[in-house]
Amino acid sequence: MALKLMYITNSPEVAQIAEAAGVDRIFVDMEYIGKSDRQGGMDTVQSHHTVDDIKKIADVIETAELLVRINPIHEATEEYISSKQEIDQAIANGAEILMLPYFKTVEEVRTFVKLVDGRAKTLPLVETPEAVKVIDKILELDISEIFVGLNDLSLGYGKKFMFELLSDGTVEDICYKFKKKGIPYGFGGIAKLGTGLLPAEKILIEHYRLGSTCVILSRSFCDANKIKDVEKIKEVLVNGVSNLRKYEKSVVVHSDFFRKNVIEVKQGVEAILEAIS
Repeated sequence: MALKLMYITNSPEVAQIAEAAGVDRIFVDMEYIGKSDRQGGMDTVQSHHTVDDIKKIADVIETAELLVRINPIHEATEEYISSKQEIDQAIANGAEILMLPYFKTVEEVRTFVKLVDGRAKTLPLVETPEAVKVIDKILELDISEIFVGLNDLSLGYGKKFMFELLSDGTVEDICYKFKKKGIPYGFGGIAKLGTGLLPAEKILIEHYRLGSTCVILSRSFCDANKIKDVEKIKEVLVNGVSNLRKYEKSVVVHSDFFRKNVIEVKQGVEAILEAIS
């Protein structure tokens, strides 16, 4: 089964282009609480989309699912509404899947599931070492899917390069727990084929080896904030998704094939770490 591709945007026009190109989930990203502090200096996406963006996207997409990353569980502040209000408004505006980021306790996920109350799919984002420690208890909750966020999780473990978690067995150990529970899961992001410090092809093969069902198309896959020509955005997304889908069909689900890729991923990560140290 092909991976479900997720693309982050709050532009209705770009969302339609992505959907037509074969993206399975349009991703509206409202998370901002604490994100800048913990990812300061990293070249990561910090979107701070709004509940109004959800409605704009919901009104124009037809086949893609609408995924919304909310903020970590929080009470109302002078700056922002509470988690309950945020979740209620997101669902009312058309969110079909809600992603909970940066949790550390089982209680946070339990509160999230309770607030959603079956009105949308629930997708906890595992991106703290604390969450990994209690993952078995989290998997006992009524969640729809689960995802591993490599940026923050690598920071939490003091790593220099986020794909170290792929080469050192961390992601594999976590995914094994998901698989045993029969909960759909994914991890990280992927660049266009032929690009990336660690080649996107190698990462894609690891998704298949580990039984992943979804992946985020990284900002480098198509940075619509930098490309001003709509036709160029369309060209990049259509070609990028098409090439990825073609490569997926060439992935051989075979132990020898996967073993070779594991070795190459480890060698690639080691070379990158040596270059940046």
